[in-house]
Amino acid sequence: MKIKLIAATLLITASALAQKNEISSMRWGADFNIHITFSNDSTSILDVRGLYHSTSTMPQMAVGSEEVTYYPVTLDPDFVDALKSKRLESFGADTTTALKFSDTTRAKTLWSALHGEIGGGYIHFINCLIYSLESKSLNLYSPFYRRPKSKWKPKPMTESYRRTCKWEYYCPDNQKLAQKEYYLKEKNGELGDIKLLPKSFIELFLTTNQKQYEQFAANGETNKVAIIDMMRLLLSANYLGIDQITLIQGAVSKSIIKYSMNSLPSVIIFDDFGAAVAMTLDHEGYKIDNVVFSQQDELSEEEISQRMQLMQGVINQVNSVNKKIFERNLKNYYR
Repeated sequence: MKIKLIAATLLITASALAQKNEISSMRWGADFNIHITFSNDSTSILDVRGLYHSTSTMPQMAVGSEEVTYYPVTLDPDFVDALKSKRLESFGADTTTALKFSDTTRAKTLWSALHGEIGGGYIHFINCLIYSLESKSLNLYSPFYRRPKSKWKPKPMTESYRRTCKWEYYCPDNQKLAQKEYYLKEKNGELGDIKLLPKSFIELFLTTNQKQYEQFAANGETNKVAIIDMMRLLLSANYLGIDQITLIQGAVSKSIIKYSMNSLPSVIIFDDFGAAVAMTLDHEGYKIDNVVFSQQDELSEEEISQRMQLMQGVINQVNSVNKKIFERNLKNYYR
C-alpha cells in the first residue's frame, strides 16, 4: 500500500509539473533571442548564438554508415510518467540500491537491463545514462561498485584479468586506466557503439587527464564529469556482472522517476529552415514540440507548412537511422 501511495504521489506531482512547464508560445525576436512563454505565464529568453545549431544535411546519411545524429534534448514528460507508472516490486533504501525486478533475465547485459525499463534506442540510452550520472543518482565509485580485494589470479592469465586487475572499481576510476582501455579496445576493434557517440564526447574524454577531471568535479562542471563517467562505464560494460548491472539498472530508473519537469526546454536552431525547434526525447526517439521561424511574418501559411513537413521528415529519418544502427551494433556489443 505504501508503494502504491508513493507511486500515486509521484504521478500527481509529475502531472502538475508537466502542465506548469508546457510551452504556450515561442517568438523569434528582433534581438535574435528566442522568447518562450509557458502555460503558467512564466517566460524564458534564450540566446540564439548559445543554442545548438543543426542543418538539414546532417542526418542525410546511409543506413550502413557508422554515425548517428545526436541532439542534446530533455526527456519527454509522457515517457517519465510512463516509467513512473511501472509496477516495481520494491524500492531500495537509497538511490544507489538496486530496484528488484521480477524479470531478472534482463540484468544479464547492461543493454537488456536498461532497455527493459526505458525502451528506445541508442540516443535515449545515452541520454538516460548521462542524466543519472549528472544528477548523481548513479555513482560509479560508491562502495557498491568497489571490486573485492583478492590475491587470486587466473591460470592461465586471462585477457580480461590482465586489463582490469588494477581497477579498484568495476569501472576504471582514473583517466589513465580508462584511456588505456579505450586505446586497447580501439586497437582490437572492440569499441562497438562507443564509436557512435558524438565526437565532442570522445574528444572530451581523450583530452582530459585525471587532474583536469578532478578540477571539473571541484568546479561543479557536472555535465563534463557525467560524460567522462559515461565513457568509462561503456568501456567497462563487457566486464560487468549481474549484480553491478542490476545496481545500474535501478539507479538509472530511479533517477528518471525523480526527473524534474521544471527544466527548461531544449531548443535546436535548424539553420536551413530558419527555425527554432523545441524538442524532447521519448522512447520512440526525437519529437518536435514547438517551432518558431526567424522571419515568420514574411512566410505564407503554405511556406510554413512545407518547412514543417520537411523538418518532420528530417526528424523521422534521424529516428529511423538511429534505431537501425543501434539495433545492429549495440545488441551485438552487449551480448
